Amino acid sequence: MKSREDGVPPAATAGGAAAVTAPDAGRPGRRARERLTPPSWLALLFLLPALLLLGFLVVYPIVYSVVRSFFDASGDSFAGLDNYTGVFQGHDNLVAVRNTAIWVVVAPTVVTIVGLLFAVLTERIRWSTAFKMVVFMPMAISFLASGVIFRLVYQQDPDKGVANAAMVAVHDLFRDGTAYPGAGPRAGGNQPVRDEGGAVVTAGPLAAGQSALVPLLKVKPEYLPAKARPAARPPAAGPGRLTGTVWFDFTKGGGGAPNVPNAGESGLPGVRVEAVRGGKVVARATTRPDGTFELRKVPAGPVTVRLPKDNFTASYGGAEWLGGTLITPAIIGSYLWVWSGFAMVLIAAGLAAIPRDALEAARVDGATEWQVFRRVTIPLLAPVLMVVLVTLVINVLKVFDLVFVIGGGDPDASVLALQMWTESFGGGDDPGAGSAIAVLLFLLVLPAMLFNVWRLRQERK
Repeated sequence: MKSREDGVPPAATAGGAAAVTAPDAGRPGRRARERLTPPSWLALLFLLPALLLLGFLVVYPIVYSVVRSFFDASGDSFAGLDNYTGVFQGHDNLVAVRNTAIWVVVAPTVVTIVGLLFAVLTERIRWSTAFKMVVFMPMAISFLASGVIFRLVYQQDPDKGVANAAMVAVHDLFRDGTAYPGAGPRAGGNQPVRDEGGAVVTAGPLAAGQSALVPLLKVKPEYLPAKARPAARPPAAGPGRLTGTVWFDFTKGGGGAPNVPNAGESGLPGVRVEAVRGGKVVARATTRPDGTFELRKVPAGPVTVRLPKDNFTASYGGAEWLGGTLITPAIIGSYLWVWSGFAMVLIAAGLAAIPRDALEAARVDGATEWQVFRRVTIPLLAPVLMVVLVTLVINVLKVFDLVFVIGGGDPDASVLALQMWTESFGGGDDPGAGSAIAVLLFLLVLPAMLFNVWRLRQERK
């Protein structure tokens, strides 16, 4: 009864702490949660279809490729490491290795830098969202379609290829593009002009105050510019001047006297003319639409009128993008067009997460925008830049579509991924060598993938 008076239950004094915790340990809610947790074997049962599919589509091909890489083309004889050493032998394989190294070094670096510039420069413009959407839009296009687009962009003909059309337009701004490929003087003796190493020169010396007639043949109609006018006789030459006419000495339908301008014959505008004495050019001129020209300040004494040979070579047609040394940089340029939007979006997200206080504090301390960018923005963005760079390295090691479509089978553009396909399915008929290249690519990609996983785990911590 005393315990009742004290207000303390008997169970509390008799059982102590154990008596207090015993009801809590045996709560029915905990047992219910334990019953709701599925056993491990049931979880594995649900995962089994996905595991089987993963093993069939991923694990089995990897294991089979590794095993197949140690056998010859027929698959009957064990070849050891011959397929692996063969990757670094032969001209085509070495070109593929070299180009892959160029891709790994150049493409991710350039794409990351361009993406960084886009992300930084678009922070302060109102239409940044529209700009980012336009830059990111090529990511929605497949590599195959992008390859077809740039195959057309890099066409050699400036009338078809956008790249060469732009180059020709810029070239013609600074230099007259008029030329008459294949044109030349009439053959035979007693002609007023003759061929001399590709240039056209007058047969005899001339002097200031005289006029020169320079008839040309073999001028193709398509090379006649729209500004060409009927050929005119040369105007009278004043003191210290030498005049002349350069024209297409051909009359449609026949007739007309040779070596003199006739009705219906066209002048050749834009032809560069020089007065030469002792191998030195003393005066220059360019023909007018009617083919006439006037050389001024011609010194006293005999000179030779010369039409330089560059008048008769093909006009500038741009660069040969799809051949020689430019094909790999050209394909990397198309890769930049596709992936710069990807880099820009990720880096822009990283920029948005940078504390503005750090940037403003640097500006208050007197740092210039370049110093803020170099000493504050770049260090804070380093993790994002590293993720973008490593992701692009992984992607570049597997690049195939752009090289296959734009390169068009040119060995100078080959990379390891394309060489793997060529050896196995594209005419090489050597699955062993192709499997060895595939395993080599897997080994090259694996460290980059592991580094990305490590970086993600470090960021979570």
